[in-house]
Amino acid sequence: MTTQKRVGVIGWPVEHSLSPAMHNAAFRALGMDDWLYDLVPIPPDILRQSLRTLKDEGGYVGVNVTVPHKERVLPYVRPDDRAQAIGAVNTIDFRGYKATNTDVVGFMNDLAAYDIDVEGANVLVIGAGGAARAAVYGLAEAGGQLSIVNRTQERAQRLINDLNIQAQIVDWRSVEAVQPALIVNCTSVGMWPKVDDCVWPDDVSFPEHVTVYDMVYRPQQTRLMTKAEARGGRAITGLGMLVRQGAAAFEIWTGNEAPVDVMFEAVEAALRERAE
Repeated sequence: MTTQKRVGVIGWPVEHSLSPAMHNAAFRALGMDDWLYDLVPIPPDILRQSLRTLKDEGGYVGVNVTVPHKERVLPYVRPDDRAQAIGAVNTIDFRGYKATNTDVVGFMNDLAAYDIDVEGANVLVIGAGGAARAAVYGLAEAGGQLSIVNRTQERAQRLINDLNIQAQIVDWRSVEAVQPALIVNCTSVGMWPKVDDCVWPDDVSFPEHVTVYDMVYRPQQTRLMTKAEARGGRAITGLGMLVRQGAAAFEIWTGNEAPVDVMFEAVEAALRERAE
């Protein structure tokens, strides 16, 4: 009898996650019938003991980590340099409690899929939260010239200090001087159900012929993306980052190359179902 290998996503709540659809489709495509990805809701107050139970009694090879556990899990795992610098974990391999942050890989691999080279390019990052930390880490490593705009400059400065990178902090009155080739929205502004919201202020001129990467993927066409296209630019949804970070986790756990196209199709189908 084959022993089932389990992986999943831990968080509180986790019911909204698209990861089970994505990973289970990948397992089916590769004939990995002994693998299963499921939802594992864990309240914050029992996080530590739950990790131990998943590993020792639940038969879990590893887990993805979502809010509110991405930072809280750090003392209980062995984070790599990337996760340590970012201050957040999104993937754990229970074989040694190794932990990493595949959001960086997912984001940078998706940029590469669109032939976006950030080396030496002016990049404007909107936001300074967890998603921004992952993006900025990857962009800085790739040689981007970074500017960060955020509601509170203190949080942006803390991000720069924590990651030990070169970046300037700007406000909305001075973003025009940045002359960005790439704008990355790392906030949730414009995400369903508040689809009419736009992170870019109406009274700030939007640059022409710029590429916008919006980490929001529901909807797949945000007001920010529409604004970019209206000015002759290119707009990219964050769906690819979701899939590619998942693919990176899949490869860590299984040792197999992830069927990225299958994972894309599964996520898109799941989103269509939710829209009905």
